[in-house]
Amino acid sequence: MNLRNQINNDVKEAMKAKDTKKRDALRLLTSAFKQIEVDERKELTDEDVIKIIQTQIKRRNDAATQYKDAGREDLMEIELLEIAYYEPYLPAQLSDEELCKAVTEVIEQTGATTMKDMGKVMGAANKALAGQADGKRISECVKKSLS
Repeated sequence: MNLRNQINNDVKEAMKAKDTKKRDALRLLTSAFKQIEVDERKELTDEDVIKIIQTQIKRRNDAATQYKDAGREDLMEIELLEIAYYEPYLPAQLSDEELCKAVTEVIEQTGATTMKDMGKVMGAANKALAGQADGKRISECVKKSLS
């Protein structure tokens, strides 16, 4: 079963369980899928679905931070709850040690030695670690390794 079908089934299960918060969060996700399909006129693969979920999680994190800064703890909790509903659909994230080890391997493969090579390393690392770590964590590890 592909990831999108799993999410649709989970929406149905949430409806049956009368879990309105989970149902609404997952419906927002499915509407994001439909929007991409309509805009780009393509059938989504599991990789596309994962990228969309990561984007939605990043948006929710940004919104939660802004709500926290504004003193709106109630809205921040809603955003964090939606993130908790989305995360199980992502592949397992690499630990910091595993990430730095993988980045070191990419640096060795690309032959990078200075911060001038960061763009080359980031391109290869993002491709190699897609879905296993977000770009911000990869960037931090690349900066540590190259400096």
